[in-house]
Amino acid sequence: MTLRNDQSGLHPCWSCKGPVAEADLFCETCHAVQPPGHIDHFARFGLHNSYDVDVDGLERKYFELQRHLHPDRFAKKTPKEKSLSQQQAVTLNEAFEALKDPLLRADYLLKVLGADGISHDHTVNDPALLMEAMETREALMEAESVEVVNDLTMKARRDVRDCVKQIAKAFADQNLEAARKLALRLKYLTKLLEETRQHKARLVMK
Repeated sequence: MTLRNDQSGLHPCWSCKGPVAEADLFCETCHAVQPPGHIDHFARFGLHNSYDVDVDGLERKYFELQRHLHPDRFAKKTPKEKSLSQQQAVTLNEAFEALKDPLLRADYLLKVLGADGISHDHTVNDPALLMEAMETREALMEAESVEVVNDLTMKARRDVRDCVKQIAKAFADQNLEAARKLALRLKYLTKLLEETRQHKARLVMK
């Protein structure tokens, strides 16, 4: 079975030398599993380079592709085919993990579009974001009840949803500077959510 997302970049199949596209899992001619192509995560799932991703659809596609790479299907195959199927599975997993998460997707798309990512950016030079972070963390530290922490958590979740929408618009407008700035805020908000969870756990344990 041929699972083809992209017809570009044809190259010979390692087994029969027939034409294979970069995104093909299997050769259309001999059905041999192929090594992962040199394509980005979006192309691997047949998607355009866009921040707007249907995560449910992405998940369905991911499990569909992984089903064709299940080890049971390669039990009687050659060692090379077993190795290639594992490589494909690992590559698909990496792509799925990067695209399903709003923060990781923003970081990856920035890099794909030629901008600096945020994964290794540990400093914040945005005064407004710094002030927001300080005020929110102060409120969290002073929270002495689960109810107060729940309120902070709900606000953080709303802020995350709004920030994701703003990031999508920035990418749609091709404003990479704004997208990167918003992605840094999303990074802070994501961390804040984890901190509220931890603080709530500490209160419950008292």
